Amino acid sequence: MTNVLFVCLGNICRSPMAEVMFRQMVKDAHLENQITVASAAISTEEHGNPPHPGAIAELAKHGLSVGNKTSTPITKEDFDQADYIIAMDNQNIFYLNQMAPIADRKKIFLCYNIIPDKQGKDIPDPWFDHKFGRTYRQLSETLPKWLDKMKSQVA
Repeated sequence: MTNVLFVCLGNICRSPMAEVMFRQMVKDAHLENQITVASAAISTEEHGNPPHPGAIAELAKHGLSVGNKTSTPITKEDFDQADYIIAMDNQNIFYLNQMAPIADRKKIFLCYNIIPDKQGKDIPDPWFDHKFGRTYRQLSETLPKWLDKMKSQVA
């Protein structure tokens, strides 16, 4: 089983969008028994809150639902269990590397680093500018590449 954890600052915008989108991609590829998907926050500030209404609305435009998802801070168990911890921006990477046990740091990846000519690129937080469509497009660009990588490893 491959365990994927998407991470952003508050777990109310980017990472829950990535979780919902990637879970659907995994389902469409009939890999639910091989890949699990979750998301978490760096911060505890939004703990227990639902995703941002803009994230919910953008996903709904594409026929996707967050269900009863609420913000959850990353835990030690998440570092232990995840095979991939995919962060949305370089600030997330910085904090994850400070939080992670040394042995688990190799599991931490920047979302855009899967695309060779876009390595180091952030997925900006739409909480500030409400550009949830941009976030959806960026995740639509990166997530299929992550799924391809994981499919090649579970095949």
